[in-house]
Amino acid sequence: MKKWFVRLILIVLGVLISLVIFVAGAFLIANRTNGTLTSSGEKRNYLLYVPESYDPSVPTPLVISMHGFAGWPANQMGMSRWNDLADEYGFIVVYPSGTRFPLRWRTNSTSGSDADLMLDVTFISDLIDKLSAEYNIDPTRIYANGLSNGGGMSFVLSCKLSERIAAIGTVSGAYPLPWEECNSSRSVPAIVFHGTEDPIVPYQGGPSGPFDTPLPAITEWVDAFARHNGCDEAPQELAISGAVSGVQFTNCDGDVVFYTIEGGGHSWPGGAPLPEIIVGNTSNDIDATRTMWDFFQQHPLSEDGD
Repeated sequence: MKKWFVRLILIVLGVLISLVIFVAGAFLIANRTNGTLTSSGEKRNYLLYVPESYDPSVPTPLVISMHGFAGWPANQMGMSRWNDLADEYGFIVVYPSGTRFPLRWRTNSTSGSDADLMLDVTFISDLIDKLSAEYNIDPTRIYANGLSNGGGMSFVLSCKLSERIAAIGTVSGAYPLPWEECNSSRSVPAIVFHGTEDPIVPYQGGPSGPFDTPLPAITEWVDAFARHNGCDEAPQELAISGAVSGVQFTNCDGDVVFYTIEGGGHSWPGGAPLPEIIVGNTSNDIDATRTMWDFFQQHPLSEDGD
């Protein structure tokens, strides 16, 4: 009886170990990256896409697209479909990787200090330096965007790396960084997308899904961003079809555009859908990537950094 019980335990343990190895192996295959660098003593990874049309004699825009909490670079690449536009318009895209497990970005200060937060800001700055040394990157056309936690990191970059990031885009962004810590040297243009039925980062604000992190109401946060960028209080409505409405703030030091996806979930509009049971509906009434790129093209960084 004892031998049978021991064999059973060994079989169960063997199955569990095999399952863990399989899951870990599957993640390593899915989380493929093709670049590394050391930043602040940490080995950091990224996934780089250079279109075949790249011409080293021509200054080329760089788009930095960041995954959400528990996402990964290849997941962000497949969902956002930035590579398709890179082929069409000839820019370079990089998908950097967060740290820890699950992978994430540091988007809030810790213990009254932004030391932890600045590790990721420094990584992105180091990544820009590395790619600029390897490719002819146009320093006036470097853009950041991301989903959820990655959208929050894009906002952090607009606050902490505004001298290098020409404009940002966020989708279902989580913004725990207080405005009093947003000490940008210039007003960074921003384009924002958010679904009204987002179960992870609530449109009306409050705790983030299963986490206790308090997040602002999205409309209030966008209004605060517009004030931060010196815009007029009353925005203009944009003509959008389907379940999407949009507003554009005017007379800004840095333009702000905001799209609301009615019934939209925690997903990338117009992109590859995530599991609906987890994130809700993925809208196809607007292509967030293409709309974001159109916005980026209109907002290069001037030569003097303004």
